[in-house]
Amino acid sequence: MKNYILNPNIALRSWRLVPYAYYIKGIRDAKGLKKDEFELLLKCDGKTELDENSPLVKKFTELGFIAPAKDGEALSEWQKHMDCDNRYFPAMEYAITGKCNFNCLHCFNAADNAPSMSEWTLEEAKIMLEQAQKCGLNAITLTGGEPMLHKNFFEIIEEIYKCGMFVSEINTNGYFINRETLDRLKSMDCVPVIKISFDGLGHHDWLRNREGAEENALAALRLCKENGFETRAQTNVHRLNLDSLLQTAELLDDMGIDEMRIIRTSESPRWTENAGDACLSVDEYYENMFAFAEKYIQKPRNMDIDIWQFLTIFPGGKAFRVRPVECAEGEYRDSLPVCRGNRGKIAVAANGNVYPCLQHSGYYDARGKVLGNIKKDGLQPLLQGGKYLDEVCTTVKTLAEHNPKCAECKYFKYCVGGCRALALALTGDKLGCDIAKCAFFKKGWYERITMLLDGWRNLAPIGRE
Repeated sequence: MKNYILNPNIALRSWRLVPYAYYIKGIRDAKGLKKDEFELLLKCDGKTELDENSPLVKKFTELGFIAPAKDGEALSEWQKHMDCDNRYFPAMEYAITGKCNFNCLHCFNAADNAPSMSEWTLEEAKIMLEQAQKCGLNAITLTGGEPMLHKNFFEIIEEIYKCGMFVSEINTNGYFINRETLDRLKSMDCVPVIKISFDGLGHHDWLRNREGAEENALAALRLCKENGFETRAQTNVHRLNLDSLLQTAELLDDMGIDEMRIIRTSESPRWTENAGDACLSVDEYYENMFAFAEKYIQKPRNMDIDIWQFLTIFPGGKAFRVRPVECAEGEYRDSLPVCRGNRGKIAVAANGNVYPCLQHSGYYDARGKVLGNIKKDGLQPLLQGGKYLDEVCTTVKTLAEHNPKCAECKYFKYCVGGCRALALALTGDKLGCDIAKCAFFKKGWYERITMLLDGWRNLAPIGRE
C-alpha cells in the first residue's frame, strides 16, 4: 500500500450534469472520467493509502496522472476537488473595458456611433473572478474596447492567475504593445495567444478611424512574434480592401505570424451606419474568399488561414476544414446546442451584461434585450438557470421545430442551422435560418472547396447524396 498524489498539472472538477471531470493546467476544456476513475483520483491526495497493484492505480500511474507521494507532499489549492453548483462553462470572453483609443467604423460592441464608456473597476473584477473560480471556469480571453487601455490591466491578469485560471488570449489593436508590456506578461507566466486587428495594407487606418494604426499594428505583430508569443492577425474584409488581401497575407506569412483570421465585416449596427457600399454581400464574400484561397495555396505557406464561416486552411499539415460544416458525417444529434462555441464560453461585456457571444452584443443592446448582468445578479445564478442559460442551451431540435423547412434540408444535419449571430443580423430572428449557410451549400461551395483542396485532408467531411 502506498500514498499517491495527483500530477501537479491536474485538477478534479464537478458540475451539474458533468460530475466526473478534470482540467489539465493551461488547457481550456475539461475532460470527462468514469465514476470509478474519478473516485480513485479523489483519493490521490498524498494522504490516502492505495493498493499499488490495483489496475486503475497502474493505469493512471502509467498515464502520468498520479505518482507515489513524497513525504509532506500535498495538493495545491488549484488541484483540490471543486464541486460547482452550476452548469459547466470552461471559458469566459471578458471585455474589461468598453473604452478604446480607436473609434472603429465597424465595432460590433456598439449599438450606435456613440463611444462605449463602461468599464469594470478593479474591485468589481476581483469579485467577479472569485465567482468565476467557484463556478469552475478555467480560461479567460481578455478583450474590450481596448483591454490594455484599462489602468488596472496587469492587476486584473494577476487576479486571474491568483484565482487559479489563466489568460488564453488577448484581443487588442496593438497600440500599447511594447517590449516592457510583453516582458511583464512573461514575468507573470502569462503567455497567451495575442490577436491583433490588422485590416490590410493601405486600408487599416480607414476602418480603425485612426492615422498610424497600420504602422502600430504591424510593429506590434512583429514584436509579439519576436518575443515568443503565438500571434494571430484578425482582418475584417470588405469591398475596399479586397485588392490588398493576398499581399497582406503574404506579408504576415513572411513575418512568421501563426494565423490570419479573415472575417466578413457584417451587419452590426455601427457598420451598417458607416459602411456605405463597402459591405460585401454573402455571395460576394464567398466568391472573393474562394479566389483568395485559390491563390494563397499556390505557393508553400506556413501561416494558417481561418476564413470566418467559410474555410480554415492548415498548410503545414495539408489539411482543411469547411467552416459551415458544424457536424461532420455521423456527429449530429438533436441535443446539440445551437452554437457549441456559445455553450462553452460565457461572453461578458464591460457593463456586466452577458451575451451568447460578444458579436451579438450590439444587436441586443440596440433592442434593449438583457439576458443577465453579473454586476447585478452575480455569475453563478446566471449559470444555474434563467434567460442566459436558456438561450445558450437551446438545442438544434428546438431550432428545427422553429424552422421546419430548414430542418427538411439535406444539409441541416451538417450546418445545424448555421451561425446564430449571422441569423440574427440577416433575419432579425435568433432562431432564424442563417441564409448565408443556405447559399453556401445550395450553391455548391462545399464541392468547389473540396475540389480545390483535392489531396488535402478534410477534417469535417459530409455525406453526399
